[in-house]
Amino acid sequence: MTAYLVAVGIVALIYMLLTIGLNLQYGYTGLINFGVVAFFAIGAYTAALLTLAGWSLAPAFVVAMVAAGLLAYPIGLLSLRLSDDYLAVVTLGFSEVVRLVIQQERWLTNGVQGLPGIPRIFQTLGIGEYAELATLAVLVLCNLAAIAVMLHLVRSPYGRLIQAIRDDEVAVEAIGKDPRRLKVQVFMLGSGLAGLAGAFYAHFITYLSPDQFLPLVTFYVWIAMIIGGTGRTSGAAVGSLILMVFLEGSRFARDWIPGVSEVQMASVRLALVGLALILFTIYRPQGMMGRRQ
Repeated sequence: MTAYLVAVGIVALIYMLLTIGLNLQYGYTGLINFGVVAFFAIGAYTAALLTLAGWSLAPAFVVAMVAAGLLAYPIGLLSLRLSDDYLAVVTLGFSEVVRLVIQQERWLTNGVQGLPGIPRIFQTLGIGEYAELATLAVLVLCNLAAIAVMLHLVRSPYGRLIQAIRDDEVAVEAIGKDPRRLKVQVFMLGSGLAGLAGAFYAHFITYLSPDQFLPLVTFYVWIAMIIGGTGRTSGAAVGSLILMVFLEGSRFARDWIPGVSEVQMASVRLALVGLALILFTIYRPQGMMGRRQ
């Protein structure tokens, strides 16, 4: 039971990193990113391929973050020319392009057969069953550091400026500021966090395949942000935990829903998540940590 709870905690903290990055992009700056899973996959495969090639974990994780951030640069440039609706479509399409590249480039990613044998983070230390606990502790520290940086950022003049871009970009230009550079920077920062989350995911699961990086992952991250409270760093953290409790708790719903098979239960779980999102939108639109208007 302890091992199960630790594993759930690790996945929840990985989703928390993803949600913090998305919250910076959309919650504070107003950039609609429906391609979160693309940068998640880029970070995962970059870290996995480098470690399988003999790199140590620390530089592989740094390169994974940088790779995800750099590949976000052209998408960030597109955000300067596209309205919110079109940017959402472009980022969603980009996530599918990344997944198809992973699937087709067998010489690099091994295609649909996947990448096995990815080393765990503390595998070489010989600490056995405590390796996952150590991974959990590292993820807690990474999330605390990300939250601290985000809180400092949004309370600074830089943070007030990106929030002004979200509220009224024309007014920001009218006072002589350039929102274009800031939007690209924010998109790259949020994507870099997604890359870090992907690196942790790869070395926790120890196996990667294209089917793990479907748009459903992006959907879950958006739900976590909305449930917690858009534009609230604490909301990103709380929403991720609530989402994971709901997803894992719904696994046991089959015990009290008669006539539902294991295969059908996956659809029922997704329907329950959608229902929760609808109820939050109606009765708590500001999210759990948002201020009531």
